[in-house]
Amino acid sequence: MDLHYEIQGKGDPVVLLHSGGVDSRDWQFIAPKLAQTHRVITYDQRGAGKSSPRLEPVNHVEDFRLLLDYLDIDKAVLVGHSIGGQIATDFTLGNPERVTKLVLVAPGLTGFQFSPEYDRFVQAVWAVVPDVEKMLDVTLNSPMYAVHVVMNSPHRDRFYQIKHHNVLRAFEWKNFDQVWTQPPAIERLNELKSKTLFIIGTQDSEDCFRIAKFFKQVPDIRFAQIEGADHIPTLTHPQEVYHLITQFLSESQY
Repeated sequence: MDLHYEIQGKGDPVVLLHSGGVDSRDWQFIAPKLAQTHRVITYDQRGAGKSSPRLEPVNHVEDFRLLLDYLDIDKAVLVGHSIGGQIATDFTLGNPERVTKLVLVAPGLTGFQFSPEYDRFVQAVWAVVPDVEKMLDVTLNSPMYAVHVVMNSPHRDRFYQIKHHNVLRAFEWKNFDQVWTQPPAIERLNELKSKTLFIIGTQDSEDCFRIAKFFKQVPDIRFAQIEGADHIPTLTHPQEVYHLITQFLSESQY
């Protein structure tokens, strides 16, 4: 298993974990700005971008730990988007001493039960496999996916290309199973010790707002909303995301 990663800048490490169905280009507008003051690491999760395909059940949290060990990073700020936030949350629960601060952008949550509407959306995507264009059409035009803002933005073509690339990558996979830490994070959020920032767009899905309510159990957390953003604020509102992150990081730990 090989994970593609890139490092920019110098200073205290900040690791950016991308959303599902895309790759580290999720952070293309934010990483260079953060690299002006920090050592910024981006990487492609297994099966995405330029990383190895998924040939066996994937444990994203273990992959991430191995990456940090390989880069000799003992402690870092973690910034996770969507499933990247889910990975970052699970990793932080298991390795609190390795996370200085935690930033979650519309994160997933291990153990969360998605709505029947979302399940129907996933089934609709599977129903048109292996037609890549139809898969993308269903994905990018479903209100459940909450990408109507980015698909009406100047970054529509850029986002489409990233999604198209990673849909094709998925055809290389031999296994779609994922292994997550047990018990699931949804049962342990009150144990999350790191100072945490939760960012969500006002136009994101109802499921993501339901996840936000669970995160209210985290002892030291604050919430920030980005007006007019959907599930992809990293591309449509990068300046706002960057500002929230840097403001959070500039504050003392306690």
